[in-house]
Amino acid sequence: MNNSLALPINLSVGTFDSYLNLIGRMPRLSAEQEHELAVRYRDNEDLEAARQLVMSNLRFVAHIARGFSGYGLPLADIVQEGNIGLMKAVKRFDPDMGVRLVSFAVHWIKAEIHEYVIKNWRMVKVATTKAQRKLFFNLRKMKKDTSTLSPDDAEAIAENLDVDVKTVYEMERRLDGHDVSLEPSGDDDDTSIAPIAYLEQHGADPAVILENSNWENRQEDLLMDALENLDDRSRDILTSRWLSEEKSTLHDLAARYNVSAERIRQLEQNAMKKLKAAFVIAA
Repeated sequence: MNNSLALPINLSVGTFDSYLNLIGRMPRLSAEQEHELAVRYRDNEDLEAARQLVMSNLRFVAHIARGFSGYGLPLADIVQEGNIGLMKAVKRFDPDMGVRLVSFAVHWIKAEIHEYVIKNWRMVKVATTKAQRKLFFNLRKMKKDTSTLSPDDAEAIAENLDVDVKTVYEMERRLDGHDVSLEPSGDDDDTSIAPIAYLEQHGADPAVILENSNWENRQEDLLMDALENLDDRSRDILTSRWLSEEKSTLHDLAARYNVSAERIRQLEQNAMKKLKAAFVIAA
């Protein structure tokens, strides 16, 4: 998308309730209308068609964004990031695949919101597990003073919050730590004591590592989304055949569904084609 598709709605805090009311009144598109608009945008780069596709699905973005309201970030900002994901989805949407835009856009919307939360939510840098998040909110007020926890205090806190003592000590270190600039700051020209001078990892390109990690996460998300779009029987067949620890045979599944093994094989092949098609769309 380019700037000419910018949304004509201001998501400032003062007008956010009005924004939600406005998008709630926007008409929903039928499957036929959505397909027609998507074809117009794909074949003719009709930005008005793309704008209608985006506007008609803004309520869906707001619905997803509400699930991230517990992170202490402005809901209006979360919605705005989700809207960016929706626009990216519209740009990549293929109307001939036989799925609604909403189903295709889920990944793109959540991906943009996840990225925003990770970059802006301070707690992500301190606490990543459920137990750590519990400690994050309770450890400071449960410590008797600002000194290091005694073994008795750590044991009491661990028992009270139902976590390991090791986790208590780990969170205490994180909370007592502070951010360190990667590069020298101020008038200090001595780069030898800055982390950038001694944290280099030879033979590893951070860009490549990040790209590979993002690619693996993306592939996993695509697989889960594609499986969700299958019918129950096809999803069960693929899961039983390929994703379960104890994999089922064609004959096992044939007995389960009271059909022939050949029919199970056909269903499996058809489901595989749908999964591959989903990956092609996102490429």
